Amino acid sequence: MTLPSLPVSQVEVVLCDCSAQDAERVFACLRAHFESDRRPDDPPHETGTDRPTMWTGMYDTAAAVSTGAGRQPEPPTAPVTVEVQGSPPAVRLLRSALEEEYRVRQVGVEAGDQEVQLQLRVEGREGRG
Repeated sequence: MTLPSLPVSQVEVVLCDCSAQDAERVFACLRAHFESDRRPDDPPHETGTDRPTMWTGMYDTAAAVSTGAGRQPEPPTAPVTVEVQGSPPAVRLLRSALEEEYRVRQVGVEAGDQEVQLQLRVEGREGRG
């Protein structure tokens, strides 16, 4: 099965294994760097079911923003699983933005000719937050 490819500058982000509050903290960090379809006034919320919850967002790494400059994002309270998919240059930019604020560890990768999919674990840095 072939999935439709994303525009070269866009990265799809899926967060799981975390609380809604931690998901919003990671999304806020990314919104401080890139334009997104995730609005600040529509934070993730729990569904109230026993099923695992996943939150998604699309980020345009070619559309850098300056909001939040100088403001340190809050660290997540627990490690967050972050899956990112997009072109290799766009994924590198998004990962770099996360690494500016958090400790990031790569736990999986699937690479193709045009797109790469990474699974990352993101957590707060020691001595921050």
